[in-house]
Amino acid sequence: SGGHYRPPHCFARYKSAILVAYRNQEKYLRHLLYYIHPFLQRQQLSYAIYLIQQVGSGSFNRAKLLNVGVREAMKDEEWDCLVLHDVDVVPENDYNLYICDEYYPKHMASAMDKFQYTLPYKSFFGGVSALTPEHYMKMNGFPNTYWGDGGENDDIATRIHLAGMKIVRTSPRLGRYRVMDYNEETEIQEPWRRLPSRHNTRKTWKADGMNTLQFRLLSRTKHPLYTKITVD
Repeated sequence: SGGHYRPPHCFARYKSAILVAYRNQEKYLRHLLYYIHPFLQRQQLSYAIYLIQQVGSGSFNRAKLLNVGVREAMKDEEWDCLVLHDVDVVPENDYNLYICDEYYPKHMASAMDKFQYTLPYKSFFGGVSALTPEHYMKMNGFPNTYWGDGGENDDIATRIHLAGMKIVRTSPRLGRYRVMDYNEETEIQEPWRRLPSRHNTRKTWKADGMNTLQFRLLSRTKHPLYTKITVD
């Protein structure tokens, strides 16, 4: 219930919250839930899956939704690890442990099939990443001002460095992910490129994030495989 699980026959060493920013992606969600629950249970983790849904038809703000997810998830439990997970990617290797690095934010999706299992560029932090609550607060979370352009992951990489940390990566051998419904033909015609940022992160990171987060919680419901948080 609510996507919460604890191993029945042992005491879990780690507690991880899986946070998924979401809007009208039912097919991807079904795939992800089908794969991710058995995957996490084989790792004998104590975990919960949170779906943070934005209402209305305005531009999608993934970054702010993840801030909301962190705020709401921390009300339930003292989570050891916050795993920020795109809804359309699934892990391929059971040894890719959904736990945090003790010292630094960890980028887990280091080898996605969409990018021929290599990093598209050096500071890439997209797909799946894992941060302790301390890491997340130290860098003031994600920016709240990214509407619809998807460049927030580069902002995060910059924030991590500005907060005196660095990115560690899961080895490409383990951090393999499949992107659902990925179309290779369009990718060849239109190669993936890094979006130029319109934000001056160096000036704004301390004033735009968890410390300025504002939202209206519309509902919080427990479904059979996840907890759904709906916000305006």
